[in-house]
Amino acid sequence: MNTIKSYIKELMGEFKKDDLPLLAAAQSYYYLLSIFPMMILILTILPFLNIDSQAVVTLVQNTAPSGMTSILEENILSIVETPRGGLFTVGLIGALWSASNGINAFINASNTAYDVEETRSFFKVRGLSIALTLGMIIALAAALILPIFGNLIINFINATVSLPPQTALLFQILRWVVALTVMSAVLLVLYRFAPNKTLKWKEILPGAITSAVLWQLISLTFSFYVSNFGNYSATYGSLGGIIILMLWFFLTGLILMIGAELNVIYHRRRGNSSSSSESPEQT
Repeated sequence: MNTIKSYIKELMGEFKKDDLPLLAAAQSYYYLLSIFPMMILILTILPFLNIDSQAVVTLVQNTAPSGMTSILEENILSIVETPRGGLFTVGLIGALWSASNGINAFINASNTAYDVEETRSFFKVRGLSIALTLGMIIALAAALILPIFGNLIINFINATVSLPPQTALLFQILRWVVALTVMSAVLLVLYRFAPNKTLKWKEILPGAITSAVLWQLISLTFSFYVSNFGNYSATYGSLGGIIILMLWFFLTGLILMIGAELNVIYHRRRGNSSSSSESPEQT
């Protein structure tokens, strides 16, 4: 218990010293800029798959926080119903570049957390940002889709093989475990390579797991709050969806930074512990 209290106290100190809300706000700005090119990239594939456009809108309604669909629905219908081969190429380049700006902001924030300067070349950092962006897309897809479509998958399997109740319950648990595992694995890579510092995998495991769990909880809680209590449309009108999206991205950026700061604290403590154990006894 004392260890947990000391971690929380030290985390609060890092929170204030590095101004985590400001770092999270910077990330949310770039995440917002990246969401629309990324949406274009994903949606331009769908017309070639003959997927019903209304089904796509329903998917967005189920995955995104309530209120965001109103600002995306018209663009979704337009893109999905009309195949545009050239738009795919433009969307790919624009999406990867814009989305990598968000990860690039996280790289800078990670360097701030570890108190290190960025000495890597522009091309190396940008290539790293793009690679990590692709990993984050996979993680977000697993984290959002598996919990939502898990019931459909379980019902399909149950109708085919008639699973016993215990097995069905196990699948219910596994869909969340798999989502958290994928999210933790990608965050582990993100925390390992984002800062300009050589880190051991075990030193970044606490932050990765904590961020994955917190992100799932915050996303579900925020979505529930917006759906039941937060009437942003009445306050902000047509801008309500943008406000909700920005708040969600801000919380995401804040959680990523909390995980990074936990890793900083753990790394520092392990370093101090190693230094103490390796010091020769004074005679």
